[in-house]
Amino acid sequence: MPPTLSAVAALPHLGLRALTAVEADRPVRWVAVSELEDPTPFLEGGELVLVTGMRITSGNAAAYVARLVERKVAGLGFAVGIIHEAVPPELVEAARDQGLTLLEVPEPVPFIAVGKAVSRLLAAEWYEDVTRAFQAQRELTRAALRGPGPLITRLARELGGWALLLDASGEVRYAEPARARRRAAGLLPDLARLARDDRTASISLSGRDDHVVAQGVGLTGHPRAFLAVGTAEPLPHVAHTIVGSAVALLTLQSESPRTTRDLRAALGALLLGLQPGAATLPDSPVRVLACAGGSAVADALADDDRVLAVSMPGQVLVIVPDAQADQVMALAHQSGPVGASDAFDLGEATADRTFQRAETALRQAERALAAARRKRAALRHADLPGQSLLGILDPEAAQGFADALLGPLAADPTLVTSLRAYITANGQGETAARALGVHRHTLRTRIQKAARLLDRDLDDPAVRAELWIALSVTANGTGRIGHPGH
Repeated sequence: MPPTLSAVAALPHLGLRALTAVEADRPVRWVAVSELEDPTPFLEGGELVLVTGMRITSGNAAAYVARLVERKVAGLGFAVGIIHEAVPPELVEAARDQGLTLLEVPEPVPFIAVGKAVSRLLAAEWYEDVTRAFQAQRELTRAALRGPGPLITRLARELGGWALLLDASGEVRYAEPARARRRAAGLLPDLARLARDDRTASISLSGRDDHVVAQGVGLTGHPRAFLAVGTAEPLPHVAHTIVGSAVALLTLQSESPRTTRDLRAALGALLLGLQPGAATLPDSPVRVLACAGGSAVADALADDDRVLAVSMPGQVLVIVPDAQADQVMALAHQSGPVGASDAFDLGEATADRTFQRAETALRQAERALAAARRKRAALRHADLPGQSLLGILDPEAAQGFADALLGPLAADPTLVTSLRAYITANGQGETAARALGVHRHTLRTRIQKAARLLDRDLDDPAVRAELWIALSVTANGTGRIGHPGH
């Protein structure tokens, strides 16, 4: 609310003196300085008009005051000691008779001082409104986390009135206080009008006892619910902001369950071996992302309807449409390394085939993540070194080759792990030892033992290439050709 005229008149540093009664609650919306005999064409109403009386005479004082009163100005400030040594008595009498507040501005006080004082009060009021709106929005959000009922209760308290949440048929779902339920029946015709007219976002009603505002809840089509609030006085601007925040929170609550139901239906169809509706799953083709960012990634994607995110120990798995994969990868990469699978289609095959594709994509994403962790990067499976070579190998033949070559090491898994690190580091023992967290002499001993058991010269590039292929084929331990990444 703007500062009141009584608050302005009471400012001690201005020394204003009231010559007529001061309307305590009259708001001052601005200060206007004008010496025109008729300044009203340049006024909007609510101004404190300041004059030196240059064109005010005993003959036109009454008409001058009448024009200001008709324009609904807040008051008139008359500076003495410039043109008039005192306020003309005819002006005082006319102001008193017509109910206009007349303030005497003492000679040492410039008009600009009055303007600055009112501006500071207006700024303080604006800041107070913004602060109140922010605090109210925070409290409403906190209440909304507990459900629509606590939200309605908090809203009524913030407004100092009553609040109703009604469903699309007009039935009361929540009321605060409880006696506000009796207002629902009288609102039904207006709610029906609000539901029919897509161009009307809200309606305002003024009655003998209170002022009511009602708004629809929902994003599209007919409202999914209605919010109605009532207060003793018309809602100020800040209160409208608070009501708008409540409507936004209720809209989020009303829309989210619908999205969740669609998702549950799609997943249920897959589990039953049925074809899910195309609109309920992410747009095909899709990719699987394996993200190391943990809860930070899950929180960042929590409200993104384009994706499905599953939190797992040490990582978050995300199914994302291929068209948005780069954008989501970049977002997830802000919290840690990311690995992405190749793209595959959803919903164009049986449930079993869809599961097979998803499982393959999961393994690809995890292999890409393993490589991405070493580089602290975001990597696609197709970009891993050697992936094109592994892709053309026959899985059964490749597995037989790998089992035969690595068979002598099967009894000692630490030798396989050490050999993998050594091959990955291109034969650099120091680098491999650091990756394993062991002393370089320990690693050297293990590699020498592995070379004896394999009966291979590990300094030979061709031998290391064979071992790299064998280790990649057995990366997952499932018979599927894998790749640990570099």
